[in-house]
Amino acid sequence: MEIPILTTDRLVLRPFVLEDVEELAVVHSEESFWWYPLRAGMTMDQTVGFLVRTIERYESDGFGIEAVIDKATGAMIGWAGLAVPHFLPQILPAVEVGWRLSGPYRGRGLATEAGAAALRWGFTTAGLDRVVSIYEPENVASGKVMEHLGLEPYLTATHPERGETMIVTQISAARWRARQDNG
Repeated sequence: MEIPILTTDRLVLRPFVLEDVEELAVVHSEESFWWYPLRAGMTMDQTVGFLVRTIERYESDGFGIEAVIDKATGAMIGWAGLAVPHFLPQILPAVEVGWRLSGPYRGRGLATEAGAAALRWGFTTAGLDRVVSIYEPENVASGKVMEHLGLEPYLTATHPERGETMIVTQISAARWRARQDNG
């Protein structure tokens, strides 16, 4: 399956390429960008590894998060999209909708906008039956985005390596369609 280019009113979500590493490293270096779960920003080496894995998963998984570009400025402001949550094997098989945005772009509805575009593609083009999203309970902002997108609590899990409690939410294709029909 080809990784799509998705557009919204304010954003473009496009597949990452290796040439994105410098711009991505700036965003990844923000401590707040990676507060959940790392509690620290990423180094350049960590960002390179992240980017290589992401691009490889486009092929191996058929899904992968994408660069989020601000239409107004052309700047990369983070990433969002659908990906297989390999880090939480107890819920596999699954596809997760997720997002991370640079500090100045939070609180403006952009995560919801990006997440909605990813869900639309997942349920209409990719033919998914269900999508999950995962967050730490202290990450109230991400939990609110999931609520806005119609995801509902599914189970509580523990991160197998870090030991953190994680809330797994989900939305079915049928529920997503019903929400679209009801505006």
